[in-house]
Amino acid sequence: MEKEGQTGLKPAKQMTVQVCQICSDKVGTNVDGEPFVACDVCAFPVCRPCYEYERKDGNQSCPQCKTKYKRHKGSPPVHGETMEDSDVDDVVSDANYSGNQDQKEKPPDRMLNWHLNHGQGEDVGAPNFEKEVPINHIPLLTSGRSVSGDLSAASPGRFSMPSPGGGGGNIRVSREFASPGFGNLAWKERVDGWKMRQEKNIGTPSVSHAPSEGRCGADIDASTDVVMDDSLLNDETRQPLSRKVPIPSSRINPYRMVIVLRLVILCIFLHYRITNPVSNAYPLWLVSVICEIWFAISWILDQFPKWLPVNRETYLDRLALRYDREGEPSQLAAVDIFVSTVDPLKEPPLVTANTVLSILAVDYPIDKVSCYVSDDGAAMLTFEALSETSEFARKWVPFCKKYNIEPRAPEFYFAQTIDYLKDKVQPSFVKVRRAMKREYEEFKIRINGLVAKAQKIPDEGWIMQDGTPWPGNNTRDHPGMIQVFLGHSGGLDTEGNELPRLVYVSREKRPGFQHHKKAGAMNALVRVSAVLTNGPFLLNLDCDHYINNSKALREAMCFMMDPNLGKYVCYVQFPQRFDGIDRNDRYANRNTVFFDINLRGLDGVQGPVYVGTGCVFNRTALYGYEPPLKPKHKKPGLFSTCFGGSRKKSSKSSKKDSSKNSNKHVDPTVPVFNLEDIEEGVEGAGFDDEKSLLMSQMSLEKRFGQSEVFVASTLMENGGVPQSADPETLLKEAIHVISCGYEDKTEWGSEIGWIYGSVTEDILTGFKMHARGWRSIYCMPKRPAFKGSAPINLSDRLNQVLRWALGSIEILFSRHCPIWYGYGGRLKWLERFAYINTIIYPITSIPLLAYCTLPAVCLLTGKFIIPQISNIASIWFLSLFLSIFATGILEMRWSGVGIDEWWRNEQFWVIGGVSSHLFAVFQGLLKVLAGIDTNFTVTSKASDEGGDFAELYMFKWTTLLIPPTTLLIVNLVGVVAGVSYAINSGYQSWGPLFGKLFFAFWVIVHLYPFLKGLMGRQNRTPTIVVVWSILLASIFSLLWVRIDPFTTRVTGPDVEQCGVNC
Repeated sequence: MEKEGQTGLKPAKQMTVQVCQICSDKVGTNVDGEPFVACDVCAFPVCRPCYEYERKDGNQSCPQCKTKYKRHKGSPPVHGETMEDSDVDDVVSDANYSGNQDQKEKPPDRMLNWHLNHGQGEDVGAPNFEKEVPINHIPLLTSGRSVSGDLSAASPGRFSMPSPGGGGGNIRVSREFASPGFGNLAWKERVDGWKMRQEKNIGTPSVSHAPSEGRCGADIDASTDVVMDDSLLNDETRQPLSRKVPIPSSRINPYRMVIVLRLVILCIFLHYRITNPVSNAYPLWLVSVICEIWFAISWILDQFPKWLPVNRETYLDRLALRYDREGEPSQLAAVDIFVSTVDPLKEPPLVTANTVLSILAVDYPIDKVSCYVSDDGAAMLTFEALSETSEFARKWVPFCKKYNIEPRAPEFYFAQTIDYLKDKVQPSFVKVRRAMKREYEEFKIRINGLVAKAQKIPDEGWIMQDGTPWPGNNTRDHPGMIQVFLGHSGGLDTEGNELPRLVYVSREKRPGFQHHKKAGAMNALVRVSAVLTNGPFLLNLDCDHYINNSKALREAMCFMMDPNLGKYVCYVQFPQRFDGIDRNDRYANRNTVFFDINLRGLDGVQGPVYVGTGCVFNRTALYGYEPPLKPKHKKPGLFSTCFGGSRKKSSKSSKKDSSKNSNKHVDPTVPVFNLEDIEEGVEGAGFDDEKSLLMSQMSLEKRFGQSEVFVASTLMENGGVPQSADPETLLKEAIHVISCGYEDKTEWGSEIGWIYGSVTEDILTGFKMHARGWRSIYCMPKRPAFKGSAPINLSDRLNQVLRWALGSIEILFSRHCPIWYGYGGRLKWLERFAYINTIIYPITSIPLLAYCTLPAVCLLTGKFIIPQISNIASIWFLSLFLSIFATGILEMRWSGVGIDEWWRNEQFWVIGGVSSHLFAVFQGLLKVLAGIDTNFTVTSKASDEGGDFAELYMFKWTTLLIPPTTLLIVNLVGVVAGVSYAINSGYQSWGPLFGKLFFAFWVIVHLYPFLKGLMGRQNRTPTIVVVWSILLASIFSLLWVRIDPFTTRVTGPDVEQCGVNC
C-alpha cells in the first residue's frame, strides 16, 4: 500500500497489480489469466464481483465513461441481453472458445495507460460511516450560573462521511474518485450492499449518501446514488436537486441588443454634448455635461451585471428521497437559526415572538433545528416574552404540523382573509382552530401585559423571580447571559413530541470595549451556536422576518446539500417580501426592481449580494476559508473572462496548488478534538485542499480566539459536537466566547464572520466571501420564503435609506472598497461592477441634485444647457430617450415586474437621491475626515395598529425633507416664471420654453410621491387637484397682471424720437 505523502508514479511492474476503484479489492484476472478488464473503452479498474453486480442490479454501464458493459467470458447472461451486448469471444466460448487475442490491445498496457493518465492506483480502505451521539441534558446558564434545562447537540452533518479504516489506507481516493469522470462514490456502497445480500440474503441496505463531484468544473447540479431495488426510484434519486432555468432567448436577446444599442447611442450623445458647448450659458452647460457623464458611468455599473439573469428550480421530492426518506433517520443537515433584536420598544416582543414561533414550527426534522435569539439590549422584557413564547410553542407547533397550515406565524395566519378551510379534510380542524385562536389571543394579552409593565422601569431595576437583580439592568455594563428554554429533552409539546432548541443569548458588554453593533452580535451567535450545536449551516433573520414558507429550509438545502454545487456555495439568499405596505407602494418599500431584477442578474454571474436577512450561510465560508478550486477543461475566451470566466494565470496556479497539496490530503470529515495533536499549519484554506491540513493550536487560537472547544468545532466540516463533550463545559465555553475581550487580537470582524467597519455589515460580509472565490445562490420559491415589515412613513423610510447609504460610503473609504480590494482573488468582473455600484450610488446624489436644479435655473434666467440643435442631433436625442424606454420595457418583460413597481422605483430613486443619499455623503465624509460618528437608529417594526395605513399619512419632520422640498418649490416657481416670460416675450419664445418645461416637469413628476407625503392625508381633496390649483392660480394671476384690463392706457409721444423736451 502506498503511504500517504509519497509522490511520483509507480513502476510499471507494480501497476500491473490493479485495485478496484469501487471496493478497493484486487481486480484479479479472467479465466485466461489475463488482468480482468471490465470496460473495453476506458479500462476503468473494476473487479469481477463489482462488474457482475453492475450488470445484474445496477445500470449495466461503466462508472467512468458510462459505456454499456459487454458480457465477458464466464459471466451469466442477464435479463434482456442480446448478442450485441456480449463480447463475441465470450459468446463463442460457451461452446468452444477460440478467441483471437492478438486483435485486441493487451489489458496490461491499457491498465498502464489508465494509470499514467489518472494516477488512481492507490489502495483504498472501505468506508466507515459514523454518527455522533446527541448530547442531552445541558443545564441552563444565566450570568455564568448553572440552572435547570436541557440542550442537545446537532446532528452529525450533511452526508454520511467516510473515516479511515484500521488498515491506514489513503482515503484521498474517495475524494478524487468523485472528480470529473470518475462516477460516484455511492456506487461503491451499492456494491457493498449487493455483496451483503449475496452473503446474508438480507433486504435492501439503507440509503447511502456520498458526495458526487459531477462531470465538470462548472456550476452544474450533481446527483447522489442510493441503494434501492426499485429502478425507477433509483433513477429519481440520481437526478439533480436543482437546476438553472435560463431566460427564454426571445426575451433576453432583444434586451441585450437594446443595451448595446443604448450604449452606442449614449457615446454619440455624450460626444455631441462635449463638442457643442453653449457659449452664453457655459457654466450651466459644463455642470450638465459632468452630471450626464456620471449618470452614464453609473448606468453602466448598474446595467451590465444584469446581462446574465437566470431563474432556478428546486426539487424537494428528490431531496426527500435522497436525505429524508420516510421510516429512516433523516440525513438532512442541521441548521442553526439566528434572530437578532435590540430594543423591545422599537421591535415589539409580539413581532419577535411570531418570528420565533414560525421557526419552531418549520417543516424540518426537529433535532436539526436550533433557534438562537440575540438580545443585544439585555432587556428583561425580551427574556420574559421569550419564556411565554416557549410555553405557547408547545401548543402551536403540533397544531401547525398536524394541519399543515401556512404561514406558521400565528399573527399573520389568523389575519388572513382567504378561505382557511381550503384543502382541509380533518373534521376536527374547525374546532381545534377556534381553540388555538383563543389560546393565541390569551398569549397576546400576556405579552401586551409585559410590554405595559416594562414602560416604567423601577428605581432599583428589574428583579427576577428568585429575588436576584436582573443582570442586564445596566444595558452598557452587564455579563453574558444564556438561557435554554427548549431543548431535546427540555420541553415536549402537548402531544409528547420533542421541540426544536430555543436559546436566549445576550453577550457581555463592558465600558471601553467596541461591540460593533449588529455585526458583533451576529459573530457572538456564531460562536455560541458552534459550541452548543454546531450546525453546518446558519440562517439569519431580523426579528420582524418570519418564515412564510415552512419548506424554506428545504429549498435552501437543495443547493447547500447538492454534492457538486454545495461545496462552492457560501450562502443562499432569499428575496425580501413585506406585509403591511399600502397598495400603491408610495415609497417603493417592496424594492421589487432590486430583488426581482438586479439580484436575478447577479445570480447568473457569481451570485447575489447579501442583503442582511433571509440568508442561509455555509458555516465554513463564514470562518474565512476559501472554496475548493474548480478544474478547468478549456481556456476561457475574452467573453467568458468578462462574464464569468477566470484568468489563465489562476488556472495554472490552481493546478499547481492542487498537485502540491494532493499528496498531503487528510480527510477533513474526521472530527479532530485533541488540539495537542495538531502539528501542521495552513494559510487561507478551502476545506478540500488546505483546510483539511491541520493547523497548529497557536495559529488556530490566534485566528479564532482562546477557546479550544470552539476551535475544535471549526475543524468539523459537517458540524455536530463531540461525543465526549461535557454539558457543563460546553455552557462555560459558550459564556466565554461571548465575553467582551474574546475577539481581541483575533481575525473576527476582519476575516472571519460578519465583517466590521460599516453599518451595512451585510455588504462587506458578502463581498469578502465573493472575493475569496465563493459563489452565492438566489432562491425565489413560488411561495415567498420569508416576510417582514417595512417603514411606510416617509420620514422613517428616508432614515432607513440614509443608514444604507451611509454604510456604502463607509465601505467606499475603507480598505475593503471593491474599487481596489480583492484583485488577487477570484472575484468576477461583473460581480465587481455590481459591488462598486453598491458603494458609489450615494455619490450620485450630488450630480442628481445639480441636474434637478438646472431646469429651474434655466427657466428663471432664460438660458438653456443645449444649443440650437440640428435635425441629425435631434434624432440622436430622440433615439436616446427611446432606448431608455425600450430598456425598461424589455427589462420588465423578462423579469415580470409591473410598470407601476418600476415607476415607483424610479421616483424614489430621485427622492432618496436628493435627500438621504446626499446626507449620507456628508455624514460619511465627517466620519472619515473628522471622526464624527453618527448614531445608528433602529428602524421601527411596529405594526399598523391604527388601521387603514394610518402611519403612511403621519407627518414627522426631519432635516432630510429640506432638499427635496426646496427642489419642488424652485421648480414650481421656475415653471411660473418661464410661462410669464414667454407671455411677455411673444410667440417666438414659446419654442425654447417647451424644452425647459419638459425638464422641470420631469423633476416635479419624480418628486410627486414626496409631495403627497408632505401634504398628509387628504380625505376630500385629491393632492393632484391641490397641486394643479396652485400652479394654475399662479399662472392666471400673472396673466391677469399682464393683461391688466382695468387700467387706462395713455398714449404719449415717442421719447426716443422726440426727446424729453419734444
